[in-house]
Amino acid sequence: MAELGVRESSNFAVPPLASAEARAVTEAMAAGQFGPSALKRRAAEVRAHYDRLCAGRSAYIAAHAYYYEQINRLLRFIVEPGKRVLLVGCLTPDFLEAVRPSAGLGIDCSAQHVEAAHERFPHWQFRRHDDYRIGGGDEAFDYVIITDVNDQVDPIATLRALRSAMHKETRVIIENYNHLWEPIIHAAEYFGLKYSRPLQNWLTIDDLRNILELCDFEPLQVHRTVLLPKKIPLLSRLINGFFARLPGIRRLNMVNLIVARPVAPRLAPRDYSVSIVVPCRNEVGNVAAAVERIPDIGSHTEIIFCDDKSTDGTADEVRRLQRLHPERDIKLYEGPGICKALNVRAGFDRAGGDILMILDADLTTMPEELHYFYEVIASGRAEFVNGTRFIFPMEGVAMAPLNVIGNRFFSWLVSTAIGQHVSDTLCGTKVLWRRHWPAILALTSLWGTNDRWGDYDLLFGAAKLHLRIVDLPVHYQERVSGVTKMTGRFRNGLIMLRMCRAAFLKFRLY
Repeated sequence: MAELGVRESSNFAVPPLASAEARAVTEAMAAGQFGPSALKRRAAEVRAHYDRLCAGRSAYIAAHAYYYEQINRLLRFIVEPGKRVLLVGCLTPDFLEAVRPSAGLGIDCSAQHVEAAHERFPHWQFRRHDDYRIGGGDEAFDYVIITDVNDQVDPIATLRALRSAMHKETRVIIENYNHLWEPIIHAAEYFGLKYSRPLQNWLTIDDLRNILELCDFEPLQVHRTVLLPKKIPLLSRLINGFFARLPGIRRLNMVNLIVARPVAPRLAPRDYSVSIVVPCRNEVGNVAAAVERIPDIGSHTEIIFCDDKSTDGTADEVRRLQRLHPERDIKLYEGPGICKALNVRAGFDRAGGDILMILDADLTTMPEELHYFYEVIASGRAEFVNGTRFIFPMEGVAMAPLNVIGNRFFSWLVSTAIGQHVSDTLCGTKVLWRRHWPAILALTSLWGTNDRWGDYDLLFGAAKLHLRIVDLPVHYQERVSGVTKMTGRFRNGLIMLRMCRAAFLKFRLY
């Protein structure tokens, strides 16, 4: 499953002694409701969505020629004529025609759109791709224009797959909507005024810059266009030709084009060992899936279950999995039964790996994506990797609306306090070097109160040590087994406010 950037799980059959909760998790995975299979289902839904709407696409483009000409004009400014151009996403094959390449290839996940693009522009090549990989021995392209980044299930895997179609002088151009236009575009789609799109990523410029850097691309420049998408005599020319180019106002434009270049990849060494700490309390249904889905990472992978006084047989289930999988280094330690923070510390204090990872036992963040965290920290891109759940769209009720608002607010507070951008403070997946853990632990008394969850202790400690903190997007899913332990949100909110106040005083007022 290369397009998702995760390791495909083997055919996972739960042993007969497994609990009903574990069988429920397995059935949800098989049905495409949980784990990597849910992402494959989403990719299939995107393809089916565009297949259904393909017949009316060319007429839609013709009816909105003014809007698309604004983008064409900007693309012609960026792309030198007579170059080899790869268009990723054939929803608007007119972009390939507009830049006048010497050789042009368009790829898309929808066979219907590929066929329609070929009928309209038979002098260019179009083909349906598998996982965004370019086959057939094509030489590298001078420009790669990516138009479907908001549709992609895993943009990180996409950029890595497309790397084989580039040379060192290639320029990557990513076209996407300004996230500030999200409510307007949703409304236009609802009333049938705009071509409908499936569930979108809505990546901001900062999100794209971060993803590009994680994939060994250097962002170079951001171009913005289209403040008024409809043609109104005189007014459109004034707004799009003058006001849309003014400092400040230009950030309100509807369409962003970010240009980047590939840089020499920083390969992650394989000789670091990893300890994955899985704090759990009453998570018996998720233990078997965690063992099956956690990948082998680095030179050695140690899986540490820290059971925090569970009453549902979680510890017994871990022991059963230890017997079933003697080839895996599975350990079980007893937590103090007080809070998640102290439970994680119990694992960190006993861990033997060079790199420490936290994976919440509810598996709402996917174990298959842990290898991304390893690559980012082992290659030196970061010294502390913070998972963020707010980049890719969430399905179902993975997070309640009030929790989303609270998380956004506290992420802003923490970022303001520490002077480093953090888009999600409470994502359970965090990764650091074990050598930094004693110093971070020693700083926990500075932040005003006891952190029951441990996220703020880790973030503030890493910032105080001036570690390079990097956000890494993860896919966040609704849990299948067990119940959330995040209760008492107002009480916890007060604790977080107190910690943010203490951190602000330490970092800003010394």
